[in-house]
Amino acid sequence: MSEFKEFALKGNVMDLAIGVIIGGAFGKITTSLVEDIMMPIFSAIMGGKLDFTNMFIVLGDVPAGTLMTYDALKKAGVPVFAYGSFINFIILAFIIFMLVKVMNRLRRQTEAEAPAAAEPSEEILLLREISSKLGK
Repeated sequence: MSEFKEFALKGNVMDLAIGVIIGGAFGKITTSLVEDIMMPIFSAIMGGKLDFTNMFIVLGDVPAGTLMTYDALKKAGVPVFAYGSFINFIILAFIIFMLVKVMNRLRRQTEAEAPAAAEPSEEILLLREISSKLGK
């Protein structure tokens, strides 16, 4: 039991667990950003309700009485070319790219603002020199 406790509390395992949790939350935040914020704005710009998930091309025969929705066609076993899901993916990938770009810019600004390491004072340099001569 103590070995397991030592393993579980090691930095790498805890870092991995935290990364997985944050990754899951980041995925939900990104999905919400796309579906709840970006897509309605994009839809309004395009002049109406725009639902990429229902953008597809039917590649086979549609049985009589089947609704022409993506879900109904998939349930009926009709082959469809669902390019709308790919458009959603491209938008999602672009938004993630933009978020990473902003985060990198903020990180670089923070690093640039961090004070550079101060040069050792004259006294410290002199003490180091004396110490090195005494050590020989």
